[in-house]
Amino acid sequence: MLLWPAVTATVAINLFMAALMLRVLGGTPLGPVAAFLWSLPLGIPASWLAGRWLRRLLDEAES
Repeated sequence: MLLWPAVTATVAINLFMAALMLRVLGGTPLGPVAAFLWSLPLGIPASWLAGRWLRRLLDEAES
């Protein structure tokens, strides 16, 4: 749960940057507020994956 704010912010930045790149190819623009709102639900599975990755790194460091 502690990772969720940081991961959600990262997802928002990535969504915004991806929308900027897709705009060059004719995609619709996605504003920063819309990217943040989309990142709220998308941050949950991303946080879970980041937590699993971090746990694996910690387990590897301990062994």
